[in-house]
Amino acid sequence: MKKSEKAKALFDNGFNCAQSVFAAFSPESGIPEEESLRIATPFGGGLGRQQLVCGAVTGALMALGAEKGKGTHDPETKKQEVYLLTRKFCEEFVKRHRSLNCRDLLDGLSMLDQEENRRIKELGLSETRCRRYVEEATEILEELLRREETS
Repeated sequence: MKKSEKAKALFDNGFNCAQSVFAAFSPESGIPEEESLRIATPFGGGLGRQQLVCGAVTGALMALGAEKGKGTHDPETKKQEVYLLTRKFCEEFVKRHRSLNCRDLLDGLSMLDQEENRRIKELGLSETRCRRYVEEATEILEELLRREETS
């Protein structure tokens, strides 16, 4: 199963956007799926439904860090390489969706406002847009990592 399909399946089964993307990369990160789901929980809805940075984006960037990040005994260059990949990821996501901000991606509607959250549900934004953000964040990261391996 492709990672984007895995991420969408997780999302369709009630996991948030960050959980879905991060857990799709759990085999490569070495973090078991169950732990990945727990770790990423607070990042859904743009950090606990505050609608800051999109959870699909933070999930992808956590996966990037888990796979390529700088550890205790790694050279400083690893951090700089991950920063570069982070910028490339964000540029591509913004190119496709105009923003990294969850609220912007949901037409300015607030998940924390009862009426606006009802509107998000009525419009099916989670099932359409958020699901697409989960899929595309996963695909963007997969492509970046693939290019990194071949260069």
